Amino acid sequence: MRAGFFTEVYHPVVNGIVASVDGLAGGLRALGHEVYCFAPHVPGYEERNEPVFRMPSLPLPTPAAPYRLTLPLVSRRNRHAIINRLDILHAHSPFVTGWMAVRYARRLRIPLVYTYHTQLEEYAHYVPFEAHTTRRAASTLTRSFANLADAVIVPTASMREHLLQLGVTVRVEVIPSGIDLRRFGSGRRSARLRASFGLREDERLLVFVSRLAKEKNVELLLESVRLAAVPVRLAIAGDGPERANLIARAAECGVSDRVQFLGALERDALPDLYASADAFVFPSVTETQGLVLVEALAAGALVIAADAPPVREVLDGAGMLLPTTAAHFARSYSQIPAAPDQGVAAKAREAAARYGIERQAESVAALYEDLTRTHVRYTIGT
Repeated sequence: MRAGFFTEVYHPVVNGIVASVDGLAGGLRALGHEVYCFAPHVPGYEERNEPVFRMPSLPLPTPAAPYRLTLPLVSRRNRHAIINRLDILHAHSPFVTGWMAVRYARRLRIPLVYTYHTQLEEYAHYVPFEAHTTRRAASTLTRSFANLADAVIVPTASMREHLLQLGVTVRVEVIPSGIDLRRFGSGRRSARLRASFGLREDERLLVFVSRLAKEKNVELLLESVRLAAVPVRLAIAGDGPERANLIARAAECGVSDRVQFLGALERDALPDLYASADAFVFPSVTETQGLVLVEALAAGALVIAADAPPVREVLDGAGMLLPTTAAHFARSYSQIPAAPDQGVAAKAREAAARYGIERQAESVAALYEDLTRTHVRYTIGT
């Protein structure tokens, strides 16, 4: 099976979508399938040794410099040598690259799959228009684009219900995004790593890994550190457009000495970071799944998270689910064990075991096979 992934966001961007696209592509290749990625060109980025085809792009007028506006152009050589050979197209966004996938799928008469990675209506604050109108437009775009696909993949059952409520009528399959369980399960609690944060013996180490953006609700964590009745220190791994504002907000809260912004870390550094935390804290309620939740669980971390339907599904009884307030998070820190709890770690790993990349790849491959049985393909002429 030869699949073409069309994604608006790819390396050098670091976020959950890129991790999910990479993970699925690797899982499918391990099963013997061919995967080709089509993504916007990013000036100065050196491609890794993978079949990625970059399309012309322009910078977006946003603080997030790596994000690019794709121009819907694929070179004639790639169009005929690669796209004509594809058996299925898989869109990972409903924007320019996604519509390119729709166009090629229609011309070739091959199946189109769309993975719903993002609740677009939760990102209305990035658009300089009235919020209600923007949210409605985002919902319309999601519904319209999803209904052009032969099947839509969602990572959680709650997101399937969400799409059905929006008016999506095509086939919707729940296939959770997977991770390398072995890699994240190999994380070890490191006294040296903990000491690097200036951790005192009586302090609890809280860890959060995320793109730093408004919808991630990071300010709640800063306020919770201020309100905590027990000594805590917060390490935040990740970068994004809100980093400078969050550093300033930490100073306003008077917690700069207890909060460390680590910047974007290599994925190989994350397993030990998760395993070295006394708790992984997660305040976002806008996720479709939350890949970092699965990573933290696989490392055996105690997870303290804001209660939202997708998060509830992922935790499946592991960790703590809380109302989305700084006061509730702050109170929960008093319940963090003084030493690692093996029972908590075992329950976390059990919850993560459902999210292996192999299981995701097998489910997606089975969906591809099912869809391709009913299509008679064409080829694009010269």
